[in-house]
Amino acid sequence: MWSYYGAKTNIVKYYPPPKYDKIIEPFAGTARYALKYFDHDVLLVDKYDVIIKIWKWLQKCSPNDILTLPRFFKKGQSIDEFKFDCEEAKYLIGFLLGYSTNKPRKIVTIKLEQRPNFINYSLKRIASNIFKIRHWKIELGTYEKISNQKATWFIDPPYLNGGNSYVENYINFNQLSIWCQNREGQIIVCESGSADWLPFKPFVKQKTRTGWQNELIYTNEKTEFDNIQLKLFE
Repeated sequence: MWSYYGAKTNIVKYYPPPKYDKIIEPFAGTARYALKYFDHDVLLVDKYDVIIKIWKWLQKCSPNDILTLPRFFKKGQSIDEFKFDCEEAKYLIGFLLGYSTNKPRKIVTIKLEQRPNFINYSLKRIASNIFKIRHWKIELGTYEKISNQKATWFIDPPYLNGGNSYVENYINFNQLSIWCQNREGQIIVCESGSADWLPFKPFVKQKTRTGWQNELIYTNEKTEFDNIQLKLFE
């Protein structure tokens, strides 16, 4: 829905489609997978309270609430120059002040100044998508507290390498590995690089801000990618 560090915007279409009516994202972030299949019964859980506050606020917003938010694009301009009706609106704009940032920013960067239409484009996109999330269930919490149930589990935790950039980043990967494998239904787990806390397979190779990154996948279902690795954006 909005720009966020680690979002699956460019590769979400390559993940296996859901086989169950319910989708659960235990590390929700901006929930690109759930958004792609928004008409399902969706449960988002995240331990970063700012993320959950934005999602719950967006559920109640009208398109006009989004489209009337302020635009910032001059380097050095501060978000504190504008009075917001609520902290959630300020958080959302704070994320848009950066690009794939891990938390809301307060100051416009040179990158945003070079893309003066970015916030306007982002707000229009959000306004056109909020109807999709009205029926979702959104909770502040941790993955361990979610009851086991038949569902499509899209599990995208902070990665073993690089995940420390998230605000909420502590993961016991041994514990998470056991938990993932014990889920009922369809299991899709995301990782990258040389992570081995599950028997991951190569999934896609994509270009990031810092170079090429090998995305990995673990799933309990056979996919067309079991023996093929894709390379994107060459």
